[in-house]
Amino acid sequence: MNDGPTRWTRRHLAVPSGGATATAPVITLSAAPRVLPHDDVWDLWPIQEEDGSTSVVRGRELWMALSAPAVGHPEERHDHARLRLLARGGDGWTDLGYAFADGASPGSREWSGSAVRRPDGTVSVFYTAAGRRGEARPTFIQTIVEARARLLTGDGRVVLDRAAEHREILRSDGVMYLPADETEGGPGRIRAFRDPGWFRDPADGREYLLVAASVEGDDGFMGAVALAAAVPGGWSLGPPLLVADGVNHEIERPHIVVHNSSYYLFFSTQRHAFHPPGSAPTGLYGFVAPRLTGPYTALNGSGLVLRNPVEEPDQAYAWLVLPDLKVVSFLNYRSIGGPDPWKAGAAEARAAFGGTIAPVLGLTLHEAATSVVVPVPMGAGG
Repeated sequence: MNDGPTRWTRRHLAVPSGGATATAPVITLSAAPRVLPHDDVWDLWPIQEEDGSTSVVRGRELWMALSAPAVGHPEERHDHARLRLLARGGDGWTDLGYAFADGASPGSREWSGSAVRRPDGTVSVFYTAAGRRGEARPTFIQTIVEARARLLTGDGRVVLDRAAEHREILRSDGVMYLPADETEGGPGRIRAFRDPGWFRDPADGREYLLVAASVEGDDGFMGAVALAAAVPGGWSLGPPLLVADGVNHEIERPHIVVHNSSYYLFFSTQRHAFHPPGSAPTGLYGFVAPRLTGPYTALNGSGLVLRNPVEEPDQAYAWLVLPDLKVVSFLNYRSIGGPDPWKAGAAEARAAFGGTIAPVLGLTLHEAATSVVVPVPMGAGG
C-alpha cells in the first residue's frame, strides 16, 4: 500500500542545515585523476548482485558510467552520452569500452540507470533512452529501457554481449506524471522520466524501479520520485513516493538503501533547480521510512545529507549511496570566480570541468540523522 506521496516543502528547507556534518571537503586536483584521458566520465553505478552487493569478476568490481568525448562545452556531453563498462581493482580503474554496440539503443543517447547481475549470469541494464535513434538533432524524449545481456568473460576480456535486445519497459503515463517528450530544451530545463534505480525489497522479495519524474506544479513542473513494481510480463507504474512541492523542479538519480530495517531514499539535485534558484545547495538529499512506500521523514529535518563546500559549490554531483554507506560521485565544476561555470564560454567551462570520478565519501546513519565521513577507502574487490 502506498501512503501517498511525501511532500518536500519550504517548511523542510527552512530548517538550518549544511553544517560540518553535512559538508564534503574541498577536492584537490591530485585527489581526482582522470579515469579516461580523452573522455569525460560521470554518473557512475556498480553492477549489483541481487543482494545489492557489487559484482566482482576476476577480482575486480564491475561498474558502469556515462561517458562522452572531452571536447567542447561540458554541458554538451549529454548530447553524446554513452554507457561505459569499467572495472575497479587495487590498481584503480580500467576501461572496458562502451557497454553496447553503436546504434543498439532505441534512443540517440544513453543516460543514467542501474544494473543487476542475474543468477543465470546475464545482466539486466536499466537505463534511460534519450531522444530517438537516427534523429537529425537531439531531442529530450525519455523512456526507460532494459537490455538483458550475457556477461562474457572468455579470452581474457569482460564484456556485455552486443547481441542483447534493448526493450522499452516504462514511459511516463501522462496522468500521474508529465510526459517527458520535449523536442527542445537542455539540462535543467526539461521534464524528467529517467535514471531508473533497481531495488529488491527485502520485505516482499519483489523488484522495483525508482524513476526521476516530473509532476505538474505552479511553475510548470516539479520533481518527483516515481515507483514501478515488477509484474508478470513487465512493470506497473504507481504513484510517486515523493514530490518536491514547489521547491525544486529536478530530482535526479533516486535510489533506496535499507539500513537497520529502515528505508533510506536518496536523490541528488542542483542549486539552480530550486525555486528560487540558489535557495538551497547542490547536494545529496534524503528521507527515511519504515517501509518502501512510506511515510517518509526528511533526514536531518531539511532533507540535506551531503553538500559541496561553500567555496566550491559545484565541485561534485550525482552522488550514489552504496549498501555499505560509501558514497560515490563525479568531479563536476571547480569555481572560476565569475559566472556559474555551466553559463561560461566553452573554453572557460572546459578548463573548470572535472569529468572524472570523485574521491569516495562515507555516511553514518542513525534513524533520521546523518553525518559525512571523509575520506574513506573503497577497498578493491570488496
